Amino acid sequence: MENNFAKHTHHHNGKVAYLESAARRAEFSPAQLLDQMLLQKTDKVLDFGAGTGYFTLPLAKKVEGTVYALDIDGAMLEMIRTKAEEQQIPNIQLIQGESNRIPLPNASIDHIVASLVLHEIHPLEETLQQFRNVLKIGGSLVCLELEPKRAPNEKAPRITYAELERKLEGSGMRIIKKQFLTDDLYLMIAENQ
Repeated sequence: MENNFAKHTHHHNGKVAYLESAARRAEFSPAQLLDQMLLQKTDKVLDFGAGTGYFTLPLAKKVEGTVYALDIDGAMLEMIRTKAEEQQIPNIQLIQGESNRIPLPNASIDHIVASLVLHEIHPLEETLQQFRNVLKIGGSLVCLELEPKRAPNEKAPRITYAELERKLEGSGMRIIKKQFLTDDLYLMIAENQ
């Protein structure tokens, strides 16, 4: 099913193929991310830039609270809907939305996961403020990003470890964990205070 699915999505510039790839799972699996998060059964989680549901579905299996999958791309959200129905996961709510206005009540979310998406957002400060609004005090923002390579022909926009750290602290959040998971993939977790 999954391979067939990847073939249909080449119009997404191979993005879906990568998002679903075995190489990505080997590099950093959803289980490894969940191990980094202090999840309670009742937690509500926002998967920001949810894509194909790589983290959304495992998160929704782990908690009984709602997992909100927010993405700008309705086609991605439809993929999540299909998978959630196939796997009979009832606690996912899909939100087609923009990064500068998250349509959730203030202080309603325990954790936000933002995987490989923050580097695409300019200005990032507005979105971080949105995160702070919807997060409960003590709630966490879990970021995964890729450190830019030094190659001059690097086309993909990236955000450096140092820059993300500066922006998170500048937004008023407190960084509680930061580490490189591979040579270029890093994790940063910030707490809303």
